[in-house]
Amino acid sequence: MKTAPSIPSPLLEVQDLKVHFPVRKGLFTKHQAYVHAVDGVSLSLQAGETLGLVGESGCGKSTLGRAIARLVDATSGVIRFSGDDITSLGASGMRPYRRHLQMIFQDPYGSLNPRMTVAQIIGEALDIHRLARQSAARQRRIRELLLAVGLDADCQNRYPHEFSGGQRQRIGIARALAVHPKLLICDEPISALDVSVQAQIINLLADLQTEHGIAYLFIAHDLAVVEHLSRRIAVMYLGRIMELSDARKILHAPRHPYTQALISALPTLDPASRRQRILLPGEIPSPIHPPTGCPFHPRCPRAEDRCRTETPLLRELDPNHWCACHLPLESSLRPDEPPQTNPAPGSLHG
Repeated sequence: MKTAPSIPSPLLEVQDLKVHFPVRKGLFTKHQAYVHAVDGVSLSLQAGETLGLVGESGCGKSTLGRAIARLVDATSGVIRFSGDDITSLGASGMRPYRRHLQMIFQDPYGSLNPRMTVAQIIGEALDIHRLARQSAARQRRIRELLLAVGLDADCQNRYPHEFSGGQRQRIGIARALAVHPKLLICDEPISALDVSVQAQIINLLADLQTEHGIAYLFIAHDLAVVEHLSRRIAVMYLGRIMELSDARKILHAPRHPYTQALISALPTLDPASRRQRILLPGEIPSPIHPPTGCPFHPRCPRAEDRCRTETPLLRELDPNHWCACHLPLESSLRPDEPPQTNPAPGSLHG
């Protein structure tokens, strides 16, 4: 009798994660309210997989990434890494996990210490985790890492200000790779770079994943970039996951009204694939006073009374296609429809 194939345990598992920041009017006053930066997110990530995380600016993507990396504390919820609960671990308790859980930051100019050389920046991680106890082994590892990210191994005695933005980001990637991570949280790693350099970094990350089997949580606002790297995509709005599915389904058959609006704003060079532009009214609500019910209902063209009072949960519409919406949903994008003319500037920042 054949047994059913076992499903591997996820490398990363997040359950109902919330991150709320207190807001104070004065230095010594009690908090007046909370910023609901992350408001009940659940997701998982398998070893070697890339999960793209997209959404408008201010939706909580970066805060979610920093909470998973334990750079900010979670208000509630659970974070499991390799099956272990790391939600409440202190600095000493997190040290064994830091080796395998690294982060690439958005700003290549602010994430590197300007007073340290490249060798010191990369070697610091080796020293902390005692991965190269002998000087020769340390030197050899630094050279290997620089070559792996496409930099000259002889540049290790230079300082960050002597490099371009793309080169600095490569140094940041080399620093993250130094400790043999299983998961890299990439917080918009190319948004501050020139377009000509962005493709180089994306290709570098793809090659490193193929070679080392690293999992990525790739945070970005550019859906085209996310599609290129990701197997699955999660769409975030006002601290919540609105839709989660395979990259192809999200890009070509979105089900949530917010995802459909994001996809409709994507530029295309093929006239046959142009879509009807969906213009969302208003601006994203304040995370200090989020709307009741569905967080998207104030801007949703299909909102009903139920949407204003009852918060929708993620439900599986199709196999591995999850959506947080009360309405019966179908993909409404038609490639034969022409785009809307004269779109309102700033109506959607996807």
